[in-house]
Amino acid sequence: MAVYDIGFVLEQALGHITHSKNLEVNVPLDPEVRAHWALVDFEVRGMAARMPLYKNNWTVRSGVRASRQLARMTRQTKLDALFFHTQVPAVLAGRRFRGIPTIVSLDATPLQYDQLGQFYQHTSGPAWLENLKWRLNRDCYKSARRLVAWGEWTKRGLIESYEVPADKIDVIPPGVNTSEWKSPRPRVDHNGPVKILFVGGNLERKGGLLLLEAFRSLRHLDIELHLVTKDAVAPEPGVFVYNSMAPNSQPLKDLYHSCDVFALPTLGDCLPMVLSEAGAAEMAIISTDIAAIPEIVRNRDTGLTVAAGDLTALTEALRDLIINPELRIRLGKQALAHVVRHYDAGINARRLLNMLKNEAEMARALK
Repeated sequence: MAVYDIGFVLEQALGHITHSKNLEVNVPLDPEVRAHWALVDFEVRGMAARMPLYKNNWTVRSGVRASRQLARMTRQTKLDALFFHTQVPAVLAGRRFRGIPTIVSLDATPLQYDQLGQFYQHTSGPAWLENLKWRLNRDCYKSARRLVAWGEWTKRGLIESYEVPADKIDVIPPGVNTSEWKSPRPRVDHNGPVKILFVGGNLERKGGLLLLEAFRSLRHLDIELHLVTKDAVAPEPGVFVYNSMAPNSQPLKDLYHSCDVFALPTLGDCLPMVLSEAGAAEMAIISTDIAAIPEIVRNRDTGLTVAAGDLTALTEALRDLIINPELRIRLGKQALAHVVRHYDAGINARRLLNMLKNEAEMARALK
């Protein structure tokens, strides 16, 4: 049996942390792979917090941190292949390891991220700096053996803005271990309040404030709103707040299973992983029609989508799901089928590993 030593360089920011944890669970299930992990932390502490270029520039910071970890890794092990997620640490660190077959994965290109930047407290720099960033990313994509895009939206951005050939890109979304998120009981109509669930660390960016407004106008319909967030929320009738719920934890899964509707009217996102969690839990989903979200929440098929920031449309979508249990149940079943087919973390991890093994084999054949 062939054995492959593969390095995984994984960004530890926002939803990428959950993606990383899923890979750390599923990759070791392949007996042919010896995985070596480089987890690139986002936070800045100590002396590093006093260095302006380092603390303020994630590309520089992640490149330095990834390079250090990879240098240690390659001193101890001869790597057959490298996997970067995202391209941010690969832009600088990948340049030092071009002799190793490398696959780079991303949820959005820098230009796509710039389009959503106002919601991430991100602003573009001067023209010379943006041009340099574009060239560095284009060169990164060019030097990678293959690219993995989280969605067709991401793939289009690579083709249209970074000169990447379409046949170099595989669309492999992140996902969840669907068997672990599946509801233990069939979704049926029930007595009592319809429970709406929101999961988003940043309440404002993820549309939680807008959701609260919609909820208040519908409160008379016998509903509850459950908010999983890091932000403080003032107490009010029918609103339940969870500030310390851990990702992938059983209490979080139990909350998904006890609620009826998943609402994420996000203002700025690429492909939130909570949507695949909600689909795997067979929930009716409401989200916004931005970035790659319509690929998982297909309007009137696997959920409902509304325009970002449209309070009226959000309120009407919620009303439809609250008063129509048949619609809730149908959309939930179709969301589950879609997520099992396209967003299962185990299946998609095997697809990634097969790509990495193929690149390693081709490199061995040339020696």
